[in-house]
Amino acid sequence: MSKRLHCMLSRTRIPVPVPCLLHQRPQTVLGVWSYGSSREFKHDSNQQDRGSGHNRRYLTYAALVTGTTLASLCIYYYAGDRKKRALLAASPTSMVQTGQLKEGLPIYTLAEVAEHATKPDRIWVTYGHGVYDITEFVDQHPGGDKILMAAGGSLEPFWLLYAVHKNPTVLAMLEQWRIGNLKEEEVSHLLSNMEDPYSQEPRRHPALKPASVKPYNAEPPLELLTESFITPSDLFYVRNHLPVPEVDPDTYNLEIEGIGVKSISLSLHDLKTKFPKHTLTAAVQCAGNRRSEMSKVKSVKGLSWGPAAIGNATWSGVRLYDVLKAAGLEDDHPGVEHIQFEGLDTDAANVPYGASIPIEKAMDPKGDVILAYEMNGEPLPKDHGFPIRVIAPGVVGARSVKWLGRILVSEEESTSHWQRNDYKGFSPSVDWDTVDFTKSPAIQELPITSAICDPVQGDNVTLTPDGKMVVRGYAWSGAGQKIVRVDVTADRGETWHVAYFTGQDKTKPPHHWAWTLWKAEIPIPAGQKQVELWCKAVDSCYNTQPEKFDNIWNLRGVLNTAYHRVRVNIKT
Repeated sequence: MSKRLHCMLSRTRIPVPVPCLLHQRPQTVLGVWSYGSSREFKHDSNQQDRGSGHNRRYLTYAALVTGTTLASLCIYYYAGDRKKRALLAASPTSMVQTGQLKEGLPIYTLAEVAEHATKPDRIWVTYGHGVYDITEFVDQHPGGDKILMAAGGSLEPFWLLYAVHKNPTVLAMLEQWRIGNLKEEEVSHLLSNMEDPYSQEPRRHPALKPASVKPYNAEPPLELLTESFITPSDLFYVRNHLPVPEVDPDTYNLEIEGIGVKSISLSLHDLKTKFPKHTLTAAVQCAGNRRSEMSKVKSVKGLSWGPAAIGNATWSGVRLYDVLKAAGLEDDHPGVEHIQFEGLDTDAANVPYGASIPIEKAMDPKGDVILAYEMNGEPLPKDHGFPIRVIAPGVVGARSVKWLGRILVSEEESTSHWQRNDYKGFSPSVDWDTVDFTKSPAIQELPITSAICDPVQGDNVTLTPDGKMVVRGYAWSGAGQKIVRVDVTADRGETWHVAYFTGQDKTKPPHHWAWTLWKAEIPIPAGQKQVELWCKAVDSCYNTQPEKFDNIWNLRGVLNTAYHRVRVNIKT
């Protein structure tokens, strides 16, 4: 973006949460959300807020535009403390000083910094050349005492894991705690020994369009989606929350434990040889697919996905049902409510990505939940969960946990942030001052959606000899429902044209997991220079899409299912 708006806190030393080091299982958001990277700075609600209600709320946001990254600064305050905190503009020069050598300040060694790792000694950290005393901030840190993991040491390892911290707003906030400079040769030593947690990431196809790089999240060009009913693995959208783990298939073990089962450990060989192989074709979609459209109504928090955060693949593996039965779980074991999954991808505190699905889905043999080890007939690619991932068809992609390491049979849903405090929908009237994540259920089955893939927004389109515009797209509905109709209009709903299907699985609902590809030929009046195409789909339960995003807007930007609209030009 060409316009830059730099905002930061007042330079008064108010006790606001500045550099959040670790963030998982959040109850509320500390405050920098990057549109480009969508990493939120959060605190550990399970340790801080469980049982105590929502003692932190959201105060306000300040827009920040730097290059192509739009960030929002959210400052929390304790309930009962309603004093508003001012956000004042700061010059770009005040921001670039963070971590740089600053003349006139004391020089410290790493040994001296290490002596300040507890409150009685004051808590110091380093960043670049800078030495910072963050003692006053520790008690207010949204991540609880996990901030002490950096006490007496460097912030860099944590900020490498959560790369969005390297944001002008966060850096400017950190500078408020500056007390000195780190000795020059020790800065060089730190940097030369720094390991990037993303240094071993797999290679990705250059056609993928990243929404963030660390962690890597990307979607293919929209017009490619309708080229094949099965999405090639290299062009399947990627949704990672943390660095891709390195997993040795020879030593891999899947741990299964919990109520109603005996604790067992299964190797990759066990999974491939001791259980029947099951294959299905299923679409997997991110909850934030098409978020960029919703954000045009009002800003939302999350990755700016287009309509291509969805793909359709053939998955092979073992039924979760078969594995749980082998572990001794009975179909109606009392007290079992959820099957929890934990990945091998972890944050700096060694907390894994986690999610869960209801027992009714997990223990339904026809629910087709599988522990997949193949994608499109080949071993799972690293980005898609090698060596084992969950595929919970018809359910939001966030529950299909990748790099699966542990299954827990439980009386409750997963306690992870991504289950309890994310991937939930809210009323359009709920904002960050009033949101209560305990009031909404976690997204499981997704609603019906569709999108126009060809032509794309702004295309110059040549009509057929008989004056028609060829339009292609996809449609999909969660919970195993089948698409029965797709309607397309070029005159804002005055006339609807029914598309015909070019790709659809023959499986019957409610076990229809694949998407549907469609094509329509729309007559365009002679002389018309521009049209806006709309599409909407109907499933086997006669669910259809809402007309506009205004009435389904939600602060997390999920469940983006309104009519898809594309404005194109007509070549004459």
